[in-house]
Amino acid sequence: MIELVGIPSILVYFVTFAGIFGLLTLGLNLQWGSTGLFNIGIAGFFAVGAYASAILTTDASESYLGGAGLPFIVGMVGAMLVSGVVALIIGLITLRLRADYLAISTIGIAEILRLVLKNEGWLTNGVRGIAGIDKPWADLLGAGWAQIVFLAVVLTALGLVYVAFERAHRSPWGRVLRAIRENEATAQASGKNVVRFRMEAFVLGSMIMGLAGGLYAHFFGFISPEAFEPELATFLIWVMLIAGGSGNNRGAILGAFVVWMIWSGTELLTNRLPADMATQAGALRLLLIGVLLQVILLTRPEGILGGRKRRRQPAPTPDD
Repeated sequence: MIELVGIPSILVYFVTFAGIFGLLTLGLNLQWGSTGLFNIGIAGFFAVGAYASAILTTDASESYLGGAGLPFIVGMVGAMLVSGVVALIIGLITLRLRADYLAISTIGIAEILRLVLKNEGWLTNGVRGIAGIDKPWADLLGAGWAQIVFLAVVLTALGLVYVAFERAHRSPWGRVLRAIRENEATAQASGKNVVRFRMEAFVLGSMIMGLAGGLYAHFFGFISPEAFEPELATFLIWVMLIAGGSGNNRGAILGAFVVWMIWSGTELLTNRLPADMATQAGALRLLLIGVLLQVILLTRPEGILGGRKRRRQPAPTPDD
């Protein structure tokens, strides 16, 4: 048995959360970076995945629906499936909209989902949230080893999603998505079912966001509607993607780690301030991220790694 304290505990906490945010950013990158879907409802799918997994895996309770006590892996699959079904329903309503109209509708629906989770106590225990969400293998391995194993699970999920998305990016399916992003009318004129491809990207990206929500619920052990405020679960994810490089899966993961390091690092600093300054410092942290976003957009709009560039074919020689 080991106990993680001090620097090791902070590092495990940091990398685990960065990995979870990396999954969210990869999901958004599939929607926006590959397909051009302007989704500002990330927090809604994140919350749906977290609550679905919590309800499926916690013990029976009179305070909220479910409490089935199912295994961790069932919770993860359930989080993805429920998020995918919700995304399918939302997509049937919104995906024919363009750009800013899609953004307005997705953020509106995400807020509706959050308010439902907040006010429907019979379903989610309302503002009191769901507690007692077990971290897998904690009883068997002890708290310290369980944290390390859970970190390995998060990084494995992140690696598998990255590899799958890289393969999808190079596949004919991925090329159609990029064609839709660049010129939807041309893709449609080429005989592609644009709505179907947009729906597939939207649902798959939302399922990965749901997976991230399920992992978050089990890592933190408690969820409530306040954990899914748009400032953290939507705005910060967009900053991560833009900072790393929209359209680049490696950039999406790098942006998640870099921005989360800045966000959590400033939290460590503000926690050392006097109590009467803590509230103002919290607002300054959000302002700092906003300023960082503006700097990136002005100095390096393509992000740290930049989007993928098309390979140029060599110019023909006179002998060709």
